[in-house]
Amino acid sequence: MNFDHTPYSQRRARLLTRMQRGIAIIPTAPEVARNGDTHYEYRHDSDFYYLTGFAEPEAVLVLIASQENDVEPQSILFCRDKNLAREIWDGFRHGPEAAQEQFGFGAAYIIEQLDEKLIELMGNQPTLFYPLGKDAAWDQRLLKLRAAVQAEVRSGVRAPDELRDIRALLHEARLIKDANELDIMRRAAAITTQAHRRAMRYTLPDRYEYEVEAELLHEFCRHGARHPAYTSIVASGSNACVLHYVDNDCQLQDGELLLIDAGCELAGYASDVTRTVPVNGRFSPAQKDVYELVLAAQDAAIAATLPGVLWNAPHEAALRVLAQGFVDLKLCHGSLDEVLETESYKRFYMHRTGHWLGMDVHDVGDYKTGADWRPLQPGMVLTVEPGCYIRPADDVPLELWNIGIRIEDDVLVAASGNEVLTQDAPKTVADIEEIMRHD
Repeated sequence: MNFDHTPYSQRRARLLTRMQRGIAIIPTAPEVARNGDTHYEYRHDSDFYYLTGFAEPEAVLVLIASQENDVEPQSILFCRDKNLAREIWDGFRHGPEAAQEQFGFGAAYIIEQLDEKLIELMGNQPTLFYPLGKDAAWDQRLLKLRAAVQAEVRSGVRAPDELRDIRALLHEARLIKDANELDIMRRAAAITTQAHRRAMRYTLPDRYEYEVEAELLHEFCRHGARHPAYTSIVASGSNACVLHYVDNDCQLQDGELLLIDAGCELAGYASDVTRTVPVNGRFSPAQKDVYELVLAAQDAAIAATLPGVLWNAPHEAALRVLAQGFVDLKLCHGSLDEVLETESYKRFYMHRTGHWLGMDVHDVGDYKTGADWRPLQPGMVLTVEPGCYIRPADDVPLELWNIGIRIEDDVLVAASGNEVLTQDAPKTVADIEEIMRHD
């Protein structure tokens, strides 16, 4: 196995430093039954994987921060035992010995020893860090183990008297991507870009949404990204006005638009891209007007995605462009300031312009520090995705009915500006119409 544990070891070391003192217990995700005795394909917990690179189920990471200068911090893995009989049925297992060596842990034990070892390791630790409230069963298990430590008080052993959510420290760390993460995210973005180009070429009247979805999944898989980062949205016509439409079972109609919101997951990291294209390969005049409005809003938002600006700045930039456009299209009435103040634009644009992106498609990290929006910093990755969704109504021009458009890219905040990771997915009217030509 060619695995470099250095980035993961460095992340554990940084977290241990932030902890200062105490013990952290971070379990991976459980396996989940799909039906009968079969399970959904396993996907690790993102926090656990961020610190370990270890993808097997039934595993727990324990970190112990040093309280004394002459005592080294500890990094311990609990995992499944090496079991050749089970490997015949379920596939390869590392086992503690190989896992310790390959993933850079100070020690490793079989998962069956977890409770016994935790009672020992928790002794005289002032603080217990874990994902507080994430899983009720784990909450009860750790409180029970803490009580077992507390029962040893007459022997001079103290239980942790402070409980802290490890995610407060961990998610701040995940918000700033390191070089290893950015390398993966660039590759994920490139695969997703290729998938959208493939989907555009395949889109034709009378095909079904799920056929286009199949082209996306094919492109993901053939480049080594075997799973989408989220359920793909392939929404034609009025379906594009449903923000989280995932049925993907309607037939594409000549003259309609097709909104495709899809991204792959590669090595645990997500990509998230939306493009909107004409089913017949040519935008109608009304479709083009709305499309170019949304594209202008996205251009304004990306231009505002810079180090030092507040998180909300890209959203505000996009919103001003969209709101003025809605007035020009006679969807909203009054001045720009009136539309913004009354929020009448929300009838046609009801979501925000982006979210953090990383191991989770809606990645972790606070958007505010206290009461204020947080400043953007180099290493943050976010989506920029304005949209416009026009449902039929008596006060809406007929030619605009059922136009749903969203344009989304993944943007890295860089030291000197930004980098659009998904810029190679066509998005101008001319580029989209050119790639969809079927001469």
